[in-house]
Amino acid sequence: MNLLVTGGAGFIGSNLIRLILRDRPEARITNLDLLTYAGNPANLTGVERDPRYAFVQGDICDAPLVRELMEGQDAVLNLAAESHVDRSITEPAPFVRTNVVGTQVLLDAARDAGVPRFLQVSTDEVYGELPWVDPEAARPGGPGWKAPLRFTEDMALQPRSPYSASKASADLMALAYATTFAMDVVIARGSNNYGPRQHPEKLIPLMVTRAQAGRHLPVYGDGLNVRDWIHVEDFGRGLLAALEKGRPGEVYNFGGNAERTNLQVVRRILEILKAPETLVTFVDDRPGHDRRYAMDFTKATRELGWEPDRRFDAGLEETVRWYVSG
Repeated sequence: MNLLVTGGAGFIGSNLIRLILRDRPEARITNLDLLTYAGNPANLTGVERDPRYAFVQGDICDAPLVRELMEGQDAVLNLAAESHVDRSITEPAPFVRTNVVGTQVLLDAARDAGVPRFLQVSTDEVYGELPWVDPEAARPGGPGWKAPLRFTEDMALQPRSPYSASKASADLMALAYATTFAMDVVIARGSNNYGPRQHPEKLIPLMVTRAQAGRHLPVYGDGLNVRDWIHVEDFGRGLLAALEKGRPGEVYNFGGNAERTNLQVVRRILEILKAPETLVTFVDDRPGHDRRYAMDFTKATRELGWEPDRRFDAGLEETVRWYVSG
């Protein structure tokens, strides 16, 4: 099984490559990554010695290079993306170029080369936002308990930031190629990933590194924005399940069943580090900050046999310890 993984030096991509090489001994991986700010070669330390792995530094918008790399591939896993909402607010253009144009270049090359499957990796942010609920109320309770609304694959896309709009555009492009050109495309949408090797600008590593240094921890608005957290290895297993078992033209959601407010996550990090809560500093909210995300992954469980394995509290503590020891 020959796999072209794009964006494999990033957080999710590098963890996925490690998972594939560990659990799929027959797989051979070509990793195409431009090594922008989000791509770190150190994420793949040790992997470069594996004869089943090859790295190519390059841009997914480089059509001749992409077409060359497509030959002989059994599947494409597109994880290359500009992914930080704050950066997209400051400068949207790179997000359109990489996330939309880059996806179109990959789709064209995969179609021309007759690649059997194209896995587009996406995000819960394409759905927009959900009504806010207390995360405690989002967990199963006693008699009369009713599950709060979560994102399902048939919901309309309502992106609210340049980042999420670019990802929604890429998803629609991929689905259009599935319909127009009968390409075998599968889309996987994940909730907030966490775990080792994440870029330090993201919430958990940012808070860990700042707390270790005794610096203030900037929390947007009132800190009550809710996110559903999934461990990066659980999401990686989901991506493999979608790649190998997903039905052509379908979308699959992957979540961790772990809704928390940002403030809850930050306070738990401080508890693990035994750092004072006085480090928390509330700052002006991000423009258009979505209030709540939560994934319904019933379809992935039913069709792919997938469920998250990692409990958030234990996974968060393990992740914090990883950053501390690193």
